[in-house]
Amino acid sequence: MKTSSVAHAVPSSRLSRLVRMGSLASGIAGNMFAEGVRQLAHGRRPSLDELLLTPANARRVADQLAQLRGAAMKVGQLLSMDAGELLPPELSEILSRLRADARPMPMSQLVSVLESNWGKDWDQQFQRFSFTPLAAASIGQVHAAQTRDGRQLAIKVQYPGVRESISSDVDNVATLLRISGLLPGNVDLSSLFAEAKRQLHDEADYLKESRHLAHYRELLADDAKFCLPEVHAGLTTGNILAMSFVEGVPVESLSTAPQSERDRLLGVLFGLLFREIFEFRRVQTDPNFANYRYNPGTGQLVLLDFGATRIYQPELLEAYRRLLTGGMSGDRSVVNAAADEIGYFQANIQGHHRQRVLDIFALACEPLRHHGPYDFGRSDLALRMHYAGMQLARDKDFWHTPPVDALFLHRKIGGLYLLAAKLRACVDIRALFLPYAAST
Repeated sequence: MKTSSVAHAVPSSRLSRLVRMGSLASGIAGNMFAEGVRQLAHGRRPSLDELLLTPANARRVADQLAQLRGAAMKVGQLLSMDAGELLPPELSEILSRLRADARPMPMSQLVSVLESNWGKDWDQQFQRFSFTPLAAASIGQVHAAQTRDGRQLAIKVQYPGVRESISSDVDNVATLLRISGLLPGNVDLSSLFAEAKRQLHDEADYLKESRHLAHYRELLADDAKFCLPEVHAGLTTGNILAMSFVEGVPVESLSTAPQSERDRLLGVLFGLLFREIFEFRRVQTDPNFANYRYNPGTGQLVLLDFGATRIYQPELLEAYRRLLTGGMSGDRSVVNAAADEIGYFQANIQGHHRQRVLDIFALACEPLRHHGPYDFGRSDLALRMHYAGMQLARDKDFWHTPPVDALFLHRKIGGLYLLAAKLRACVDIRALFLPYAAST
């Protein structure tokens, strides 16, 4: 994830973070008043929605979430990925920028975190420590370093106060979005917000992330297509994750690579996804492109950031196996039964709503039904799925939040679809899935 050139101190106490939220709410009110006066001066009587859903208000929300980082920023990211089709376009567009924009903390704050975790003489362990971060994200930022014995490391340092503020930040953001009108009143995202708290507590535990990373290194140890960093246990704490530095370029930079290499890389990623679901039963669910790097010298895919790893129950994954198998063969009855088992349908769902959900599944499974490489670059699949989701979301009689486990899995799948489209890759999804398909 790229960093802003300007460092901003992270509000670390609950009070300072609450004050930021209060400032944000008053700023939105001020914008509403100014917009109302402007429209009245032009002879128009504006509606409340018109006053709330202005680009200025959406920009103010995104800017404050970016400065708060932590849970506040992560909730914005979750909303932009999971509920983008349900949000006003002004808010959805600007929240989506949070996935690629984060601001580093100033050096004084960084040093304070290092001293509290490693002691006052922490710098004696390094030949070199770069205070300019390589990357910054919602939870922490990454620095390059070299130990006294010459090992090159990537050091991920968590922003101060993030872990302690998770629950209050999520609650404050949820309340703010609701009362401001920036979140439609008919959308119930309470289960997503509750899960965001749990997921964020996991992501803020760098010891847990280090265990996930070590596990993935074991699972992929014999697969030369991948390269994963190695944890430096002696320097890793709950707030600092020290790893070996792995060379690589942004995966997006492959947009000018030969077609065959782009196709191969996305085939590797989709193949890994099916292994995660049906073999590992654990999935790194964060679809951020920054979690993938590419080593041009070896052709290896570099995997980073395992904080969002989720372990799935076998029963749920077996239902997904049947759903994808039914989607591949075009058997709506199989898809319907599997989706029901997963929890997509309320008991009182109307028949036409059920059929529209099945239509969306049919769209999502289009690459599975295609014989041979599916051309993501020439396909308008993402646009058609977005339109279908918008049509369903506008129906207030339908809304039902899918199971949270399913939402996170959809984030991963959707992220790979977007990456495949961005790199204009052709991938035989059907052939990659066939070894895992349910017997019929």
